[in-house]
Amino acid sequence: MCALLSCQGLTKAFGAQTLFTDITLMLNAGEKTGLIGPNGSGKSTLLKIFCGLEHADHGTVFAQKMSRISYVAQEDLFLEEASCIDNLYQALRTLDIEEAEQYNRVYAMCSRAQFIDPQQPVHLLSGGWRKRLAICRALVTRPDVLIMDEPTNHLDIEGILWLESLLSANLPESPAAVLMVSHDRRFLENTVNRVIELAPIYPEGSFQVQGSYTDFLEKKADYLLQRQNLEERLANKVKRETEWLRRGPKARTTKAKFRIEEAGRLQEELGDVRTRNRSAGQVGIAFESTQRKTKKLLTAAGMTKGFHGPPLFSGLDITLTPGMRLGLLGRNGSGKSTLMHILAGASHPHGPKPDQGTITCAENVRIVSFDQRREQLDTSVTLRRALAPDGDSVIYNGQSQHVVTWAKRFLFRTDQLETPVERLSGGEQARILIARLMRQPADILLLDEPTNDLDIPSLDVLEESLSEFPGALVLVTHDRFLLDRVCNMVLGFDGRGHAEYFADYEQWLTMLQDRERKELKAVSATAKDRGAAKPKSGKLSYMDQREYDQMETNILAAESRLEELEQLMNAPEVMADPAQLQQFWQEQQSLQTKTDQLYGRWDELERHKQG
Repeated sequence: MCALLSCQGLTKAFGAQTLFTDITLMLNAGEKTGLIGPNGSGKSTLLKIFCGLEHADHGTVFAQKMSRISYVAQEDLFLEEASCIDNLYQALRTLDIEEAEQYNRVYAMCSRAQFIDPQQPVHLLSGGWRKRLAICRALVTRPDVLIMDEPTNHLDIEGILWLESLLSANLPESPAAVLMVSHDRRFLENTVNRVIELAPIYPEGSFQVQGSYTDFLEKKADYLLQRQNLEERLANKVKRETEWLRRGPKARTTKAKFRIEEAGRLQEELGDVRTRNRSAGQVGIAFESTQRKTKKLLTAAGMTKGFHGPPLFSGLDITLTPGMRLGLLGRNGSGKSTLMHILAGASHPHGPKPDQGTITCAENVRIVSFDQRREQLDTSVTLRRALAPDGDSVIYNGQSQHVVTWAKRFLFRTDQLETPVERLSGGEQARILIARLMRQPADILLLDEPTNDLDIPSLDVLEESLSEFPGALVLVTHDRFLLDRVCNMVLGFDGRGHAEYFADYEQWLTMLQDRERKELKAVSATAKDRGAAKPKSGKLSYMDQREYDQMETNILAAESRLEELEQLMNAPEVMADPAQLQQFWQEQQSLQTKTDQLYGRWDELERHKQG
């Protein structure tokens, strides 16, 4: 079968920095491929080459004839003053399809994305809703290949779950193949069936595994072990050949000449293997603690906070003690970052305060925070000055380290030291901020989205370091893998002024789903009480009236299937079959979302009908 998209022998460099060399890969129908690799390995550049936005120095890209490719970039560019609807129509402008079909596609995508007001101008959307719109814009053209660069950036956890459901569903707009860059390990585990890692440790430039992200990790571990064994075997062989060379053959026979050449080749091969094995470096992250033994570092009681409207949270109590690792969960705008700002200023008399409630800190408590907006970073200075503001060395754990050594600890090259921070990638800028945090002794560590732009090796080490930090940690992240591994308690915000403690992320998610299910039944009961008589034609367009006339039938069918799924999932034979249970659960989640959207659309059409 012919690949939908492929490349052969791709090489790309920017100046003296080579991103990748001789990359060859294929993307076939049915494949959902995750592209991973350390920062600077060229993942985003490779995606742009596939989309024709960049050109390779060498190599060729092949796309199946008549295939359509859609691209979701890291930065979302729109017609800012236009509505969500208009931006989707704009994406269809070059396609030869009828007006009715355009209408159906646009409104179907808005419904799937759960936009409350699709007529809202784009410039009023939050980062998460802009990302949803960018994904809808890519899908509305019904591409054969969907390419996405960090699609979970800016999405909250519910947004990520929505995207997972969208990628797993079999919809008219579902692409035949997906290629995406992501550092979200749980998202990769739940969505991809193939993983490709770009990294210099691989002789071919990449390591490709058919299967889940877990399968990839297992096979990568086996591969690295084989490479280590190969290095040991080569080292022993080179040692024997070197000893032979030192003795020197008495006669320059052909066999002797060949052995001399073979010894040289072995030394080169060993050098190459060692270089590649050593290139799998990890960033060195270890947060410094004050080792304070105080039982209660911070106590907050009855906190309430809002901004010109209903409170973001109210009556909130928090107690932070050494060893406590608290994760904050909730939609974008639900109050997580606001709470972090209040906690960050708790030890300062002029710091932000709650509208109501009290905060008490232990004497001389040290609070260190990481701001997701990265306002603390001066991007005009060089990397050298950002890492070592006061000279050519830094003090860490009471010892002086030269800036070159400090930079290497965070995987920066020596030739980058004079590079302005503004020219570094988002992941590299994040590592600068983490380097600063490491040098500040802390009792309480506040991290607001520290994982943004970090590559997977950095995430692994960050996770380990946070687990070992002896002080109190408050963490805001959409990385569910990190939450599960690090946090021993989570505080979930419902976006309606309430916050509640849970044991873990899964417990919080179950609560949300139960609440949505109850609300859905309440809406359904209200609609039935109204009689839901079949509407007569009014001031609706032909397409709207047609949709309106079919709405009750569609809702009843969806609710009937939801009840059926509930019974199926409670059946003993299904509960004993994890694969079937997962299948029914995914259908239930998708159908609940669809039913909610149908009711919302019905109300919208009724309002239009009544003028």
